[in-house]
Amino acid sequence: MTYQHPGWGQQPFTPEPPKTGGPGWAKKRVVIPAGAGLFVVGIMLGAAGSGGTETAASSKPAPTVTKTVTAQPVEPAEDKTDAKPAKIEKAEESKEAADEKTKVPDFVGMGLQFAQDAAQEKGFYSLKSHDSTGRDRFQAFDRNWKVCSQNIKAGKTVGTDTTLDFGAVKLEETCPASDKQAPETSGGKMPNLVGESVNAARGALASGTSITVTDAAEDRMVLLESNWKVCTQKPSAGAALSGQPVEFTAVKFEESC
Repeated sequence: MTYQHPGWGQQPFTPEPPKTGGPGWAKKRVVIPAGAGLFVVGIMLGAAGSGGTETAASSKPAPTVTKTVTAQPVEPAEDKTDAKPAKIEKAEESKEAADEKTKVPDFVGMGLQFAQDAAQEKGFYSLKSHDSTGRDRFQAFDRNWKVCSQNIKAGKTVGTDTTLDFGAVKLEETCPASDKQAPETSGGKMPNLVGESVNAARGALASGTSITVTDAAEDRMVLLESNWKVCTQKPSAGAALSGQPVEFTAVKFEESC
């Protein structure tokens, strides 16, 4: 339909509203008071909020931790009525070991290693050895040495805790007529070290003593001191030792001073 503007003196054309065909009550408006509307909206928002909170809390359940504990068997308490203190028990064991006695075998003439093994078979475990010549040589390889003397006479009955000390020389050497120990310093005086090995002479002095050793025959270096013997000494035997330096001249044992 074309709408045309009416001319002067004509009534304007007003189109009729379309007919919906619905019932009369559908055209009525429902008016809700403002206060009640706000109340309804508040209830809806509260419901929405509470529903969200419940959903978030229930979406992450708290984990369940399970700990397994293994029960340990309980041993019955030890009856210590008759138990002895550790010190007393140890003292009794030491006394029993000391009470074990046996006869000392004859070790002279044996190789040093064989003698030591034989002593251990008899229950002696405290063993020592020294150079019978007094040169204070160390028995590095026991199989290269032989026994010349023993500190406990053969056949004597002693406790197995007794220390056995063997005097020995190298296999190619002859045992001396009597066992000779390395010299020792006594009373703060200079001992007579002439004829002793340089090694034994050094051992007879305090460890902090300054010692000079020169070759009495040639201008050689004195390296293995147990193979050299003292020819002269300074200070002389019997002089008081008060920390002064000591001087030796020496030659090899197969040589003459």
